[in-house]
Amino acid sequence: MSEARPPVAAAKVQLPHAPLPAYYADEAEHGRYLRRIFDDTAPDYDRIERVLALGSGAWYRRAALRRAGLGAGAHVVDVGIGTGLVAREALALVGPRGRLVGVDPSPGMLREVALPRADLLAGRAEALPLPDGSSDFLSMGYALRHIADVSAAFAEFFRVLRPGGRLLVLEISKPEGRVGTAVLKGYMRTVVPVIARLVARRRATPELWRFYWDTIEACIPPATVIEALRAAGFERVERHVELGVFSEYTATRPG
Repeated sequence: MSEARPPVAAAKVQLPHAPLPAYYADEAEHGRYLRRIFDDTAPDYDRIERVLALGSGAWYRRAALRRAGLGAGAHVVDVGIGTGLVAREALALVGPRGRLVGVDPSPGMLREVALPRADLLAGRAEALPLPDGSSDFLSMGYALRHIADVSAAFAEFFRVLRPGGRLLVLEISKPEGRVGTAVLKGYMRTVVPVIARLVARRRATPELWRFYWDTIEACIPPATVIEALRAAGFERVERHVELGVFSEYTATRPG
């Protein structure tokens, strides 16, 4: 008997945000831009993150994984593993009996992953190179804004999780109020690029952090993310928010 599948809907690409012509002209160029900017800046990524997070990033990521239900012995897939910041905390929680597979389209990012216990695969969220029902837990940290099709990615997450498996999508969301948005925008568009220029070793790194804010500002709202998760077949879909900007989307594959 084949496993249950999510409801079949008409094929329609769901972009995570409107096109950003300051960086790319169309979706084909979008993919090339992402590959270039992440490959070029990968050696700087962890250094900048440590400065910006004031050392709290690892603590927060581990707490979010715990809140989402990750425990010892789980088989985890980390989509958009980047340099391994979320994966590092996941491995600490699953322990020696657990397993983690990291997937990312950027060879430059994958080269920066220094996690001997992680199995690394080149791949995209919309076409994961993994078998059906092969993971207990799937995470994606701050990569939703960079995928090409939200609906296709969520359908893949549903496919790869076993029945009863848990999903965690971490993302930065634009604050609801105008004042909060203005403060975060000012920080991301002025302070962060200055810090990046001072700390970075790669010329493209300040551009990456400007691009980050522009994708945050243009990203689909949380209600749309929740609706897309439910449309993919997930249940118990919830959003937890920290400091008004750090969104944790959690969901369960029924079964």
